[in-house]
Amino acid sequence: MRMKSFSLIFFFLQLLAWPCNGFYLPGNYMHTYSEGESIWVKVNSLTSIETELPFSYYSLPYCQPQGGIKKSAENLGELLMGDQIDNSPYKFNVNVSESIYLCTTKALSEHEVKLLKQRTRDLYQVNMILDNLPVMRLTQQNGVTIQWTGFPVGYSLTGSNDDCIINHLKFKVMVHEYEGKRVEIIGTGEEGMGVISETDKNKMSGYEIVGFEVIPCSVKRDPAIMSKLNMYDKIDPTICPSELDNCQVIREQERITFTYDVEFVKSNIRWPSRWDAYLKMEGARVHWFSIMNSLMVIFFLAGIVFVIFLRTVRRDLTRYEELDKESQAQMNEELSGWKLVVGDVFREPSCSKLLCIMVGDGVQIAGMAVVTIVFAALGFMSPASRGMLLTGMIVLYLFLGIAAGYVGVRLWRTIKGGSEGWRSLTWLIACFFSGIVFLILTIINFFLWGSNSTGAIPISLFFTLLAMWFCISVPLTLLGGFLGTKAEHIQYPVRTNQIPREIPARKYPSWLLVLGAGTLPFGTLFIELFFILSSIWLGRFYYVFGFLLVVFLLLVIVCAEVSVVLTYMHLCVEDWRWWWKAFYASGSVALYVFLYSINYLIFDLSSLSGPISAILYVGYSLIMAFAVMLVTGTIGFLISFYFVHYLFSSVKID
Repeated sequence: MRMKSFSLIFFFLQLLAWPCNGFYLPGNYMHTYSEGESIWVKVNSLTSIETELPFSYYSLPYCQPQGGIKKSAENLGELLMGDQIDNSPYKFNVNVSESIYLCTTKALSEHEVKLLKQRTRDLYQVNMILDNLPVMRLTQQNGVTIQWTGFPVGYSLTGSNDDCIINHLKFKVMVHEYEGKRVEIIGTGEEGMGVISETDKNKMSGYEIVGFEVIPCSVKRDPAIMSKLNMYDKIDPTICPSELDNCQVIREQERITFTYDVEFVKSNIRWPSRWDAYLKMEGARVHWFSIMNSLMVIFFLAGIVFVIFLRTVRRDLTRYEELDKESQAQMNEELSGWKLVVGDVFREPSCSKLLCIMVGDGVQIAGMAVVTIVFAALGFMSPASRGMLLTGMIVLYLFLGIAAGYVGVRLWRTIKGGSEGWRSLTWLIACFFSGIVFLILTIINFFLWGSNSTGAIPISLFFTLLAMWFCISVPLTLLGGFLGTKAEHIQYPVRTNQIPREIPARKYPSWLLVLGAGTLPFGTLFIELFFILSSIWLGRFYYVFGFLLVVFLLLVIVCAEVSVVLTYMHLCVEDWRWWWKAFYASGSVALYVFLYSINYLIFDLSSLSGPISAILYVGYSLIMAFAVMLVTGTIGFLISFYFVHYLFSSVKID
């Protein structure tokens, strides 16, 4: 029977983790291109794992499109992530392989040379997009093929102070030939909705773009000869030079020629599967090891909770209820452990308003996290839709203000016994977490503005976020608070004495035990945390949301069990100040999350350079750790509150 139960649990976990194996809804609808149709490559911000500061593609002296630079429409998430998508002069004709001349720059100035060299040595990557697919570069290391998104601005010559710029690109566009006979298609391209009518059925056959790869080269050319050509003139195919002496060196007064080759290759990959190459899941065994490790922790803690409930608490309560009134009165004088604090266990905690605020905000963030992870695991927030994940999180957070206000005010009424002061409480709930995040982002933004990075939030977006905050989140939080005043507050099962009971002296500080308890939830979380940090700071795609959903559920269970065990232990030593300790017993995991983030900075991002990059990293790590504290602390506190309420509702002491 026990093996059967374990098998069912394992099957359930595997079912939850299943979406991570590549199931997703593509970010835009299929676009079929006809033979010879012109398609344009777009460029995103230049990025680097050395500095983590994105810059505009046209901040470097690259060729510009003939009609001028035009920005693509960007969603809220893209703007916050520092994406700046522009048009480019790179033009392909579908299924036509050719070699094209783009332009020859003016003589490089001292400033341009310095900037190019700096971007090259900081390992900046150029990011291009074709039909919503990022360009991919394949390299060989020790016989293993490694794939990268983007290609470097240039490279430094070994044994020399010179740097070479990437000025020739060999593109490979993989297309799937689509036959549309007797089929009517309704779909959208990047330009909007389009319906294929009956008269267009003879034109329905075409090509879908299913892959976009590049081989970057540095080729030295004679600018005097090349400058006589016009943009998009055809040239002879170029072979990437193997000798470093033939590369285009970055130096003052040098004129750089930009060219490219494009080759179209037919592929059997179908359009819905074209993102599979980007979303190859690595380290699946590591994820499963993390889950099994968490399950062992859960079963261990569940055993302790089982002992507490069935062998200790139930035994004491049963024996107590079987006594007559005279025997109960005599036993009351001989009570020990948690039964001694029956008159103080529901005494108002210190800083009760702050506790209500943090629990309310914790509910709001937890709700946002659950809905986001579930939708992402089901494939509704594909990385094909850049910025959609962050946009969805912000929208969910704004609308879940109603839950934060309701829970915070209802807890306030339970503690105080009335609704007085609920308006100021809801204002503080609406402004506490959001205000701290805005403050940290503003400080970071001042540094990003000073460095002219595209990662800086524009002033207009700042005011947009503030308007969304005050026009959506704050009113909904107030509405939730109002509903909380109408809901019946939770009645305490026992009366509170007027004079607080003295707490016996401890051999060791209780906070030491509380801080140590955070290691158990952290053990559940830290492997997924590594993959999440790698996704954020190393530019890797994170798409194992099925595993993340399982890990989040396990984290909730561990937090609940840890808080219940710690709360019971404190009550057993006659420490009735359990409120904050229940919150921080599971919330202390945030301390370990932040310390792990610093460890990741030192050992995995050791190449990160400059104080601005470090400030950026530490600032975002603080926001993440603070959010984790509110979520895990709220889970632990609410479960502990229910446990204490249930425990003392069974006690009959006058």
